[in-house]
Amino acid sequence: MNRLEHTPKLVIGALNGHTVGGGLEIAMACDLRLACKDGGKIGLPEVTLGVLPGTGGTQRLSRIVGKSKAIELMATGALFSYEEAKDLGLVNDVLPKATFWNDVLAYAKQFVPPGKASKAVGHIKRAVCSGCEVPFESGLAIERELQQQLFQSEDAKEGLSAYVSKRTPAFKGS
Repeated sequence: MNRLEHTPKLVIGALNGHTVGGGLEIAMACDLRLACKDGGKIGLPEVTLGVLPGTGGTQRLSRIVGKSKAIELMATGALFSYEEAKDLGLVNDVLPKATFWNDVLAYAKQFVPPGKASKAVGHIKRAVCSGCEVPFESGLAIERELQQQLFQSEDAKEGLSAYVSKRTPAFKGS
């Protein structure tokens, strides 16, 4: 699951069906999570088995929803709806069942060329994920280093040129 978090690509979890226990632990390793309306329940009920969410669940849930709420959710073993998960910030959006897969694909396409500079998206992910694990000043240094790399990219040249020319950029992922 750490590999999901460390890949430079955005990892989008499409949740359709019950997402509990290890399934939620995998979903929490994704960068973004989209859920299907009325698609199932979500939660970490391991306490009802006498164990804890031991595949990163305790660490990831607390970082997503905060320490107190994470303890409450795991200690009760509660299962809840995707709408409640969205309110907690555990899922990014709940999409209609009838168009779920098409909506997931449309959502994902917004992060790639020609509309977005995919290298910049990957560096944003890296800056956030790496920066959250180190002191603030070190996070700023990581951000500066990644920004410097991006300024040398073809997509940055295209983006800045398009801005000056007042046109829509056409990114190529380079």
